[in-house]
Amino acid sequence: MEHDENCTCFFCTNREHVGFVSTRIAGTDGVSLETIKWARIFEKKNFKCFYFAGELDTPPEVSFLSKKSHFSHPEIHKIYKNTFGHRTRKRSTTRKAHEIRGEIKDDLYAFISRFHIDMLVVENALTIPLNIPLGVAITEIIAETGMPVIAHHHDFYWERTRFLTNAVWDYLHMAFPPRLSTIHHVVINSVADEQLGLRTGVSSSIVPNVMDFDNPPPPVDDYAADVRKNLGIADDEYLILQPTRVIKRKGIEHAIELVSRLGMKAKLVISHASGDEGYDYQNRIREYSRLMNVDTIFVSRCIGEKRGLTKKGEKIYTLYDIYPHADLVTYPSDIEGFGNAFLEAIYFSKPIVVNTYAIFSLDIKPKGFDVIELDGYVTRRAVEETKKVLKDPLRRKNMVCHNYNVARRFYSYSVLERNLSAILDTIAPCIPAPSASDFCPLPATENNKNSARLWPDHHDH
Repeated sequence: MEHDENCTCFFCTNREHVGFVSTRIAGTDGVSLETIKWARIFEKKNFKCFYFAGELDTPPEVSFLSKKSHFSHPEIHKIYKNTFGHRTRKRSTTRKAHEIRGEIKDDLYAFISRFHIDMLVVENALTIPLNIPLGVAITEIIAETGMPVIAHHHDFYWERTRFLTNAVWDYLHMAFPPRLSTIHHVVINSVADEQLGLRTGVSSSIVPNVMDFDNPPPPVDDYAADVRKNLGIADDEYLILQPTRVIKRKGIEHAIELVSRLGMKAKLVISHASGDEGYDYQNRIREYSRLMNVDTIFVSRCIGEKRGLTKKGEKIYTLYDIYPHADLVTYPSDIEGFGNAFLEAIYFSKPIVVNTYAIFSLDIKPKGFDVIELDGYVTRRAVEETKKVLKDPLRRKNMVCHNYNVARRFYSYSVLERNLSAILDTIAPCIPAPSASDFCPLPATENNKNSARLWPDHHDH
């Protein structure tokens, strides 16, 4: 595309402030992790990154906290409870949703103004409808400003049965995701690409999740040297790691059955708790472990986002402190949007047992990875392959080295950089820049009182 000297497009005006928007940018959930990886690439390409969410662990000087943007905020959670699992909604629920949408929208305009944001990257907030007001607010902001936007979709509402009975189809069709010309949609797998096109007519780019395979992990340091001891793993026991939350779609029963059938001294270590999906499945896993005579350890109490100490003075490790000590990683999920734990196991050079969930079969397996496969259940062949990998150092070394090289080719940061460069080359055809007269002040609030300028027509009456 050619540009004249008066062109006001994204690149010709040298705009470089990118605003990442989500419900949460904090911790080790997949969306937060990928957001930070994207931000690294943007920073490398000389953009400045800023962050808007209901929970943030990003530096305060580049962050804008909007508490009602978090899906767990009491008022947001109440809207969710009153609209999903129901076919009609009360008028008061609609009124409340619009009231909060207006508050979040004011916060978004203040964010754009304070940090002079020129492009938004929306991380899953236009995908999963846990926060309806946030999604609608973002959609209206995009429609009103014409800003270039990358909408990064990790998993859609139609992929989860709990979202399908609802009283908010009007909002879902409007904002999850919206169909606006300035949005470039990005998905993480080929199934999502196909379904997005079929259901909405929207085209998208596929950008898979990545790890920094160009830079292998550092060796275990002194802090993490005692992981096995503190987890109660004896020197002659295998540490088999299940690096996921305890939720039904993770298929943890398969990991328990596999460990039971190995007939070897081993402990199954489950890294994370159930989170916001209740404890019924976790209780089921505890009971099944007893039935199968498997020593299963739930270690979420001592695994955190950062190192530290519990209230009892016990060490807190990160998940990346645990990986190097694992002898095997189990990943028997039934459903995954992509599979961050798969890449993590490869990154830490660990053999892995994988259930052939759809995205693995379609997008990942064809790359040529060497893994132990389950096809919905544990087979004798899988048990024997696992035993061989655990007992044969040469087989294990060949497996993990091969997988690391494959992943470096297809899922490294350099791949992400190429993908984002291609998107940035096309995302912002000449968009007129707003003139100074287009901006008007917001009523002063705690969030926006320092703002200097705002996009037009932001008030909701």
